[in-house]
Amino acid sequence: MTNDVKRVYQHGTLALLIPGLFTGTMTVAELLTHGNFGIGTAHGLAGELVLLDGHAYTVNGDGQVTELAPDGTVPFATVHWQDSSLPTQAVHQRTKAELETQILAQAPLKNLFFAVKMTGTFKVMHTRAVQTQQEPYPNLTVATRVQPEFEQTDVTGTLIGYYAPALYQGAAVAGYHVHFLNDTHDFGGHILDYTVVDAQMTLQPFETFEQHFPSDNEAFLKSDFDLQQVNADIEEAEH
Repeated sequence: MTNDVKRVYQHGTLALLIPGLFTGTMTVAELLTHGNFGIGTAHGLAGELVLLDGHAYTVNGDGQVTELAPDGTVPFATVHWQDSSLPTQAVHQRTKAELETQILAQAPLKNLFFAVKMTGTFKVMHTRAVQTQQEPYPNLTVATRVQPEFEQTDVTGTLIGYYAPALYQGAAVAGYHVHFLNDTHDFGGHILDYTVVDAQMTLQPFETFEQHFPSDNEAFLKSDFDLQQVNADIEEAEH
């Protein structure tokens, strides 16, 4: 069976994290049957998930990087099959804000989901990571009020993540949501800012967004979601 490079797959929704539904509901092994690159979080909100070449890594609140075992679980993750036939674009001396604006200016992508993958050297990479939560879980805004931040200069590694159309706020983070892992696998996290020195970037638009729900999770099935509150809490937690 050929992997579908035109589809992005998501387990859970960002909105389910808002009330504190941090219990893992899909194994890493199953998640990796749907894609080899992606981002998300782990059981108990235990760090920032970075999937590269079929390996799932987490960057925790202490800045430590760990590869998750196949039986590890996730409450929320987005993955895709990287299309190796896509062309790459050289990126030189660009800030995060400059590059993100440039991407949307060069092609009509604002109403599509697309993946961003960029590998190279960054003059500065500024990240953060959520801290592991214990049951009974707090809501997301409480859990993310203290988020340790990390920074490296002249670092080489891979940026991976997604752009989601504004229409899908709640299912995902509207706009860009990107994570980073360096080549030595000892630094990374959710990206706050960066400056590229020299990198190669691939943009992968998707025709299909597949949303998978944790239909066996009783807490999810019984939760009530306030759309207005979801939007406000996502803005506070993710930006």
